[in-house]
Amino acid sequence: MLPLEARKYLFDITEAAGLLQQFVAGKKWEDYEGDALLRSTVERQFEIIGEALRRVVQLQPDLAGRISNTRRIIAFRNRLIHAYASVANEVVWGVLEQDLPHLIQEARDLLEEQT
Repeated sequence: MLPLEARKYLFDITEAAGLLQQFVAGKKWEDYEGDALLRSTVERQFEIIGEALRRVVQLQPDLAGRISNTRRIIAFRNRLIHAYASVANEVVWGVLEQDLPHLIQEARDLLEEQT
């Protein structure tokens, strides 16, 4: 069984990802591109996901192989925070559409294994 702290970080990932889904529900690319508040909100949740994943992998290194693109997710978080001026809105939107559902499923599966 995973330590409580590791489960907490997995929970944080699923919560932030769920919020992302809520924030963009019914939105199109044009909505995202034209709404600075929405973009900021989305980026913040991705920062939380990346940091939580970094911490859970520190606690349980074997989980890195159980979540697809762990290194890319953490690097994405770092870019959002440290190289924010070079972040392309199209990339963020693409991650939302293409990668987020898979991450949610993997994190939920790991949490369900622990119950």
